[in-house]
Amino acid sequence: EVQLLESGGGSVQAGGSLRLSCETSGYTREWKYMGWFRQRSGDEREGVAAIFIAGHTAEYSDSAKGRFILSQDRAKNSLYLELNNLEPEDTAMYYCAAISWKIGRVAPLEAHGYEFWGRGAQVTVSP
Repeated sequence: EVQLLESGGGSVQAGGSLRLSCETSGYTREWKYMGWFRQRSGDEREGVAAIFIAGHTAEYSDSAKGRFILSQDRAKNSLYLELNNLEPEDTAMYYCAAISWKIGRVAPLEAHGYEFWGRGAQVTVSP
C-alpha cells in the first residue's frame, strides 16, 4: 500500500519557522511530481509548492514565494517544506501529495491532479 506520511507540524508564533517532511512508503519508483497543499478551516485545498522530481525546479503559490522553501531527497522519495516568517493566515492542515508517471499533463499546484495524499500535518500560527 502506498502511503505518504507528513511530520513536522506544530504551533509557533508569528514570525517563526517550521519544517515539514513527507516520506513515501510502499512505492519504490520515483514520483513524477510531489507537492504540498494546505487547507484552512472552511476553505478549499490550495497548492503551496510543488516540484517536477526529475527537473528540480519548484513552483510556489504567491503566498509561499519568498517565505517557503521546497526541497527533495530523490533517493528517499521524500519531500520537505521549510516554512519561514509564518503568519496567522498560514494556519492550516498541510498535505503532501504525489503523482506517478502514469499520469499525463499536470498542473502542479492543482490538487485534483494528484493521485496519492498524506493525512496531513497541522500548522498553527499565533499572533
